[in-house]
Amino acid sequence: MALTRSEKKKEKRRKSGTYKFLKTTGLILVTLMVLIGGAFGYFVMKAADVTTSAQTSLERGDRSEKRLVPVNPSKDNISVLFLGLDDRDGGLKGRTDALLLATFNKKENSVKMVSVPRDARVELIGRDRMDKINHAHAFGGVDMTIATVENLLDLPVDYFVKLNFDAFMEIIDALGGIEVEVPFAFTEMDSNDVQGAISIKEGLQLLDGEEALAYSRMRKKDPRGDIGRGERQQQVLEGIIKKGSSLSSINKFDDVMKSIENNLATNLSFGNILSLHSYSSGLRNIERLTIEGKNASIKGIYYYELIPESVKEISTTLREHLEVTN
Repeated sequence: MALTRSEKKKEKRRKSGTYKFLKTTGLILVTLMVLIGGAFGYFVMKAADVTTSAQTSLERGDRSEKRLVPVNPSKDNISVLFLGLDDRDGGLKGRTDALLLATFNKKENSVKMVSVPRDARVELIGRDRMDKINHAHAFGGVDMTIATVENLLDLPVDYFVKLNFDAFMEIIDALGGIEVEVPFAFTEMDSNDVQGAISIKEGLQLLDGEEALAYSRMRKKDPRGDIGRGERQQQVLEGIIKKGSSLSSINKFDDVMKSIENNLATNLSFGNILSLHSYSSGLRNIERLTIEGKNASIKGIYYYELIPESVKEISTTLREHLEVTN
C-alpha cells in the first residue's frame, strides 16, 4: 500500500518556519470551517465522533482563573487558543510552531484572531523565567501554554484546540484545491526540495496542496520579500476558509475528517461545537490582528521582542471583544 502524503512527510525533516506557520494556520482555520460550517446536517455525526475521541481535560478544570464562572458558548463570548505542533512522530507533544488566539462575540457574530509569534520572548508561567513562548508546551503542555498566554494578554483563555499538521497538503487536496489570484509567475521547489518542480502562472489559479505550499513559502523571487510572502499566506488562508465553508461535494468531508481526526485534541465538547455553528458566517470575515515586535539576539539566541504598547493595544481590543471588565 502506498504511503499517504502525511506518512511520507513523517520520514523527513520539517521545512522552513513559514511552511510550519502556514500549515498551522491553514489547518486550524479549515478545522473550524469544517466543524462549525459547511454541510452542517450531514456532518453532525462525524463531528461528534471526532470531538469525542479528541476530548482532553485541563488541570485547571472547566473555568479559567480569569473567569468568575465557567462560560457557556451558547450564550457567552468566548476565547479559543489554537496550538499548532509539528511533531515529527505524528503526535501532539513538543514545541508549538504557532499559537493563535481567537475571540468570539455572540452579539456581533464576529471573530477576532491574533497570532503570537513562536519566538516571542515572554514570561513562562510555572517556570519563572523569560523564554520563547513555543517552549511552554514542551515544558508544561497545554496548561502552561494557556497560563502563559493569559498572563501575556491579560484575558481568559476558555478553550483550546491542539493540532498536528502532517495533513496540511492532504486537506487542501481533499478540498479540491483552493483559488488564489497570483500576482506574478514563478517556479519553486516542492515539498521534497526538488528545485523548479512547481510552476505557478500569473492570474486566478486553482492550487493543489503542493502548489499552495510553494506559493506560500516563496520569498526570494518576490520583490516585496517578507511583506509579499505574508500577503500570499493570507490569500491561501482565505482560500481555505472559502472552500471549507462551501464544499461542492459532500463526500469531501470524509477525506478532510480523515486528515483531522488523528491530529486533534481539544476541551471543546460536541455541544460546544454545535453552539459555535452560529459563527460560521463570521469566520469568512475574521479580523486578523498583529502583535508588533522586533528581532533580538540575547546570548546568541534569536528572540522576537514584543513591543509592550502593541501587546497592550491587542489586549484591550480582545478584552473589549470578549466584554471582559474584571
